[in-house]
Amino acid sequence: MHPANIFRILEDMDKGTYLRDFELMVLLVVLRLGDDAYGVPIAREIKVHRREVSLAKVYATLERLQEKGHISSKLADPTPERGGRAKRYFSVTAQGLKKVRETQRILVRLWRGVSELQGDSV
Repeated sequence: MHPANIFRILEDMDKGTYLRDFELMVLLVVLRLGDDAYGVPIAREIKVHRREVSLAKVYATLERLQEKGHISSKLADPTPERGGRAKRYFSVTAQGLKKVRETQRILVRLWRGVSELQGDSV
């Protein structure tokens, strides 16, 4: 890949054309969890694969992704265990899945040919 193309891709990513790293993580976790994707399990899954993350950050990101049209949500029936509150379940939209695939393609192109990332992991 020509170096000028790398800079163009990085500029586009900075403009919000592509997903931010945490947005991508949240979308991947929502896809992984399927029908069980609501705030607490999403945060738990991210903690397993990344680091400590606040539930507030997860919900802020979910809200931003929903505003962008990358996810949708629906409320379940209220439950007594939750004091009569309902869980909000999330799912990735077709537009969101398209963004995940675009981001994957971009990152793979950027990783390709970086000798430090070839072979055994550190």
